[in-house]
Amino acid sequence: MKKIIVAFDNMHYSEGVMNAILHLHQMAPVSLTGIFLPQMEYSALWSTEAGAMAGSLFVPLGSEIQAETVRETISHFEDFCRKYHIRYTVRQDFFDFTMAELLNETRFADLLVLGSEAFYAGKGTEFINEFLQDVLHKSECPLLLVPEKYNYPQSNIIAYDGSEAAVFAIKQFIYLFPELTDRKTLIVYLNEDETATIPQEKKLKSLLSPHIDECAYLSLHIDARKYLTTWLNEQQGGLLICGAFGRSLTSQLFKRSFIADAITDHHLPVFIAHK
Repeated sequence: MKKIIVAFDNMHYSEGVMNAILHLHQMAPVSLTGIFLPQMEYSALWSTEAGAMAGSLFVPLGSEIQAETVRETISHFEDFCRKYHIRYTVRQDFFDFTMAELLNETRFADLLVLGSEAFYAGKGTEFINEFLQDVLHKSECPLLLVPEKYNYPQSNIIAYDGSEAAVFAIKQFIYLFPELTDRKTLIVYLNEDETATIPQEKKLKSLLSPHIDECAYLSLHIDARKYLTTWLNEQQGGLLICGAFGRSLTSQLFKRSFIADAITDHHLPVFIAHK
């Protein structure tokens, strides 16, 4: 049984996230912890020094109306879990829970699930807001980012560039979701040089073959910044698996621009794992 954390900001419940968790639970039972983060004081953002957002930007619920909205959100979460027989707990200290505490919780979880559109949606959904970005960089367990509306994944798309980060993400996905390894899986290697070949392809195949039966390999010789997101959006019903978010500038495939576009286009769920 996997321990999964699902995190909402108190004003934005995500149906997309809960439906994704239901699909995971139906494949293999999960233990779910619901964390409900308090409101953010957005006006303080630009006057706060980098790194301070983990505590000082959270503000207490300002009215009984807001508190009632939170209670309704938690009740909705609990009703969903009871309806589908999902074992769950709710962190009861939601009035003063901070981002730093959420990140600490990820150290002791198998997976964190967030709504790529719903998590602090008040900051906008056309880009990765500061709070989602903070979690992407600092989470100590793999993440699954889920749009509100999407075709449930029937295939896996693995972004591979030969790096340690890419291989680590592949292994984390395999170990965490063995029930998804029987699906069609496409390994995508990106390099504008038309003579480039998939790095260490033989070793990669030796890793994947014991776990994934139906695996294809594709080299894309395109400009990632211009065309890769368009190509991904055409892959309906896919789950994108990728490594470190914005941690390395050496790989074109894993530059922040590519990952950010894949997330903010809200077409595919995205699985991200980093050390």
